[in-house]
Amino acid sequence: MTLISSDRLRFPCEPWQLMETTHAPNDDDGTLETLMAIGNGHLGIRGARSVGGEGVLPGTFINGFHETWDIKHAENAFGFARTGQRIVYVPDAGNFSVSIDGEALSMAESTILDYRRSVDFATGIYQCTVLWACRSGATVTTIARRAVGFDSRGSLGIELSITADREVSADVTSAIINRQDQPVEEQSIHDPRRAGRHADRILVPLHLQGTGGSLRLAWETAASHQRVAMAVDHRISGEQQPFETVVGPDQSTVRWVFAIEGGQTFRLEKSVSYVTAEQSVAEDRGEQLAAAAEAALVGVGAIFAESIAHYQRYWTTADIVLTGQPELQQAVRWNLFQLSQATARAGVSGIPAKGVSGSGYEGHYFWDQEIYLLPYLTYTNPDGARMVLQSRHLMLPEARRRAAELNVDGALFPWRTINGLEASAYYAAGTAQFHIASAIAFAANRYEWASGDTEFRGEIGADLLVETARMWVSLGFFGKDGLFHIHGVTGPDEYTAVVNDNLYTNVMARFNLRAAAALDGHPGVGETERLVWRQAADRMSLPYDAHLQVHSQDNDFMTLEPWDWSTPRSKYPLLLHYHPLVIYRHQVLKQADTVLAMFLQWQDFTPEEKQRAFDFYDPITTGDSTLSACVQGIMAAEVGYRDTALRHFTEAVFIDLDNSHANTIDGVHIASAGGIWSSLVSGFAGMRDQGAVLHFDPRLPFDWDGLSFNLIVRGRLLAVNLGPDAIGFTLGDGYDTAPLELSVRGTRIQVTGGEWTTVPLEAVPVPAPSVFPSSFPTAGFPVIGTGLS
Repeated sequence: MTLISSDRLRFPCEPWQLMETTHAPNDDDGTLETLMAIGNGHLGIRGARSVGGEGVLPGTFINGFHETWDIKHAENAFGFARTGQRIVYVPDAGNFSVSIDGEALSMAESTILDYRRSVDFATGIYQCTVLWACRSGATVTTIARRAVGFDSRGSLGIELSITADREVSADVTSAIINRQDQPVEEQSIHDPRRAGRHADRILVPLHLQGTGGSLRLAWETAASHQRVAMAVDHRISGEQQPFETVVGPDQSTVRWVFAIEGGQTFRLEKSVSYVTAEQSVAEDRGEQLAAAAEAALVGVGAIFAESIAHYQRYWTTADIVLTGQPELQQAVRWNLFQLSQATARAGVSGIPAKGVSGSGYEGHYFWDQEIYLLPYLTYTNPDGARMVLQSRHLMLPEARRRAAELNVDGALFPWRTINGLEASAYYAAGTAQFHIASAIAFAANRYEWASGDTEFRGEIGADLLVETARMWVSLGFFGKDGLFHIHGVTGPDEYTAVVNDNLYTNVMARFNLRAAAALDGHPGVGETERLVWRQAADRMSLPYDAHLQVHSQDNDFMTLEPWDWSTPRSKYPLLLHYHPLVIYRHQVLKQADTVLAMFLQWQDFTPEEKQRAFDFYDPITTGDSTLSACVQGIMAAEVGYRDTALRHFTEAVFIDLDNSHANTIDGVHIASAGGIWSSLVSGFAGMRDQGAVLHFDPRLPFDWDGLSFNLIVRGRLLAVNLGPDAIGFTLGDGYDTAPLELSVRGTRIQVTGGEWTTVPLEAVPVPAPSVFPSSFPTAGFPVIGTGLS
């Protein structure tokens, strides 16, 4: 499936925009609402058109604003997740209806002469321009623009302008719509990756007030008792007063009826402020929160200015330039733009798997944020990375209680959550993924290493390392063979579940234990406990198949029946077409697992071990997870397969732009976007960290002219410029300019400001691929897989 890359007439290749130049009503509309969404990490609004129709899945979201419910298990058991959590659609302000000379302008029914919809990466501004041929003979242009605030993170600014070529009668209504409580089809029944919807009413009105074109509204969620209020002010270019202002629990409107002279432009500015809170004091029926929203109102022009200023700053440090690759450059910038939209003003909070661009994965926080997003944040926005880790630290009380519930010590973080409680109802692919603990420890260690934040360890980092280490040493055990084993776990590959000694889990737990043991003077940690941590790490069981000379994904993976690779593409993703038990008993991967371990713990494996693992696992990895292609590409680059690396990277960079997993409608795959950053920086530039110094071993694709980017490293802005034959470094202005020591393919260099330090690069030969014995599935498998007899 392709979308953007296959139709460059409709979606021209613009370096700083994603633009749609023709209106083609089809199944892509919902996907484009995601691709054109805007947000700031706290507040997001999907890219549905403001004029001419309802859209497919329009909506507005606030990070962390959610409803809860009791999970009903058909067959319950002790320790199962009990509290479901789901992000809520907050009342949506991006809605207008426009009638000209009695004709309601409609994308479905009106005559459209010209059309443009775009989102601008350089400014963060969404714009939709439509030229209408009205039945009255008038030609009318509508332009809808919107942006979110950054200094004022709860603010949304919308501007609607209408121009006619002759005098017309106009009827314009601006609406606030509660989309959460609208009847919709339940999509999660057919696809567990999609968000569910509540059957009962969620947003209970607390305060509804409107007069003279201004609205002050507040609601409370029925079960979680979170509150949201919004203040809305309108300002128009003429003297007209609103014809009417109507308020209601599910729709509030302000309406104008007026004439537009030929050649004149009517302009309407809609300033919106959202404020959220936990349940307020009993005497506040929403008035106080609505007043707080009113006090936070910012003019539309100021909101647009905030957005422009933010992206001017952002691109100064975050841009990645691909020389001579215009289509990939646009796609890379779109992904980097999404990363800012998902994280910039999130505050002390997790990052939802879809950011604030949609309701997919229920708005939950996963391990994705630590492994796929925190590298990007650590090196482009260290303060943002610290706040994500602070949000994990705030979850420690719940994590300790969850650990006790599962009979382990320390802290056990939830696999998926918003409020700190486990929300994954399927433990085999949820709670059994204990490796989230090491993901958090790894991200904390990386942040401290890369940032030089001297206060982080005492405030946050040490607690995360210690509590997760305690969990690991109590979860595992020393076996009769003298090795330390961790049983009954699921690794990143969810097509193999509840196994013994998953290699990724064990390798990352080993890192976690060693990092905790290296802490000095942490209160409550004695030398005996440190010794046990060191022994567990040093004796960690790492499954290895001596016959194939490759690390096994777990103790039994090499004994599984191979998957039938003649399975038609229509049967993928496998999770939508096969019972989990069918998948579990076969040698097939949803996503990189062992290969990911070798990327993250790069110093623990030899080049030969990495190559053989890649050669073995890459062909049996379906890529059914959007988290896979980026990692496969990074390791392909490291082992020397540059063409394979570029193929995986290209697949990853267009995952949402081409809707290749057929679920972009539910929001941007933010972790995959983070993986794009890592693919460029860690893959093609070969950056590795947490060693003695920052290390580079580049593998630029053969037909690329160059790659350049910036990293914030220990208070310095490190500029990197990679070409086919050399890599250069310098320190940027506005940051610490003390020399920075780096390593390029084992050679130490000192980088200073004011001049470039350039290191020549020898060509890296393409290695001969490993050869493994062929395996074939049993004859009976196609019957199981297809249901045919």
